[in-house]
Amino acid sequence: MSSLSLPAPIAAYFVADKQGPDRVAQCFTPEAEVRDNDEVYTGRDAIRAWKKAADAKYTCTTEPFSVELIEGVHAVKAHVTGNFAGSPLDMKFFFRLERGLIGHMEVSV
Repeated sequence: MSSLSLPAPIAAYFVADKQGPDRVAQCFTPEAEVRDNDEVYTGRDAIRAWKKAADAKYTCTTEPFSVELIEGVHAVKAHVTGNFAGSPLDMKFFFRLERGLIGHMEVSV
């Protein structure tokens, strides 16, 4: 990653993203929610399954390049390159942190 200063739980997520579903799930609170592609995944088991399915379907690299705090939500823009339609593209990740972990994450284009 670049010299971008991300809050620790968000930085940990982007590192875990390269390490697999189990590591990703541990970045979230037990009751966390992920919204991606008009689907909602609630709880670590569902988040782990979401990540496992995404990893099976796509190979990609994600490099965050900006972060902004807006009303308690960290909006991170990242350059994503991989084997998906439209690659490469810049995506937005919205994080709400709770108790030192991610309580909510939304992914959008």
